[in-house]
Amino acid sequence: MNFHQNIYLSGAWEKPIKGIENANLVLLFGNRDLVKDEAIMVDIRSHYPNAEIVGCTTAGEIQDTKIYDDSLCLTAIEFIHSCISVQSASITNSSVLEVVKNLADDINKEGLRYVMVLSDGHQINGTELVNGLQAYLPENVLITGGLAGDGTNFNETLVWHNGSAKLGQIVLVGFYGEQLSLGHGCIGGWEAFGPDRTITKSESNVLYELDNHSALALYKKYLGPHADDLPASALLFPLVLKIDDKRMTRTILNINEEDGSMVFAGDVPEGATVQLMRANTANLIDGAEVAAEHALSKVSTNYTNGLAILISCVGRRIVLGKHCEEELEVAKDIIGDKWAYTGFYSYGELSPMVNSNTCALHNQTMTITTICETDE
Repeated sequence: MNFHQNIYLSGAWEKPIKGIENANLVLLFGNRDLVKDEAIMVDIRSHYPNAEIVGCTTAGEIQDTKIYDDSLCLTAIEFIHSCISVQSASITNSSVLEVVKNLADDINKEGLRYVMVLSDGHQINGTELVNGLQAYLPENVLITGGLAGDGTNFNETLVWHNGSAKLGQIVLVGFYGEQLSLGHGCIGGWEAFGPDRTITKSESNVLYELDNHSALALYKKYLGPHADDLPASALLFPLVLKIDDKRMTRTILNINEEDGSMVFAGDVPEGATVQLMRANTANLIDGAEVAAEHALSKVSTNYTNGLAILISCVGRRIVLGKHCEEELEVAKDIIGDKWAYTGFYSYGELSPMVNSNTCALHNQTMTITTICETDE
């Protein structure tokens, strides 16, 4: 694998763009206005004429161990022994499941090893997205990715594929090759507190009642002075969703004062138990370290370099504050200097849980996907 990484910030590239004629893929995370700048995109295309260009808006761009805002973080990749294919579509006038089915039908299944997913983070229910991916993609294929972000604004997210930047868009990037070595890790680091509550009224990803009381009223009671800053302050206090032996963190995307409901990034089914969560800096950073250990443990040692895709939640960034880059630094300390690091802060993370191969929707987690090509 060959890489070139660059950052467009404050009107210029950090360094001259290195062209890679046979680059297969360009990952481009960042500012929507810069992606819509025709001159910038023509420049990128001229250096990578044969590459698929994919990316999304974020709640912070990740490049190496640094976090950027209002930038374009570019990673151009040339696979030596492997190849990719890309499918994209918008949910306009279609359901999430219909779009995912069509995308899965169109993607080449022969030799498919891994699918990276980038999705609108505002219009798309992450649970429906994951359910569709699991239903229509082969069982033995690794699936990871994330939901696009919009800082802490929660107004509009975009996903792009080549020249098309759209609302409601989903992009699937398929990876193929026997010499691909893949790993994944996914850890939170949040602590539950307060009593368990039962979801007594909900619809898909909208929560109306807990223990037959207004969910929003109960939530505000626990938030205290933080309630005045909803929905942004909800990132500090996510819910843990408990179904059987599974534990999944759910982030609030919006609230409705009129009916006392809360909108989440994924489904919150009736009958499930929830509990509030909070975090401290040390636990979140430790979680990133563990995620890196799990991702690296699955990768072959017979490689010369690799790509680490880090997708972490906007809520973690807010809680960690000035310490946020420490979770990137501990990941690099574990994985090593031979790797290129990219990614973004998201509105939802897609990855199998630890010791599982089944993709799930997460919030408030650090997810790490490692990709390399072996020499054999």
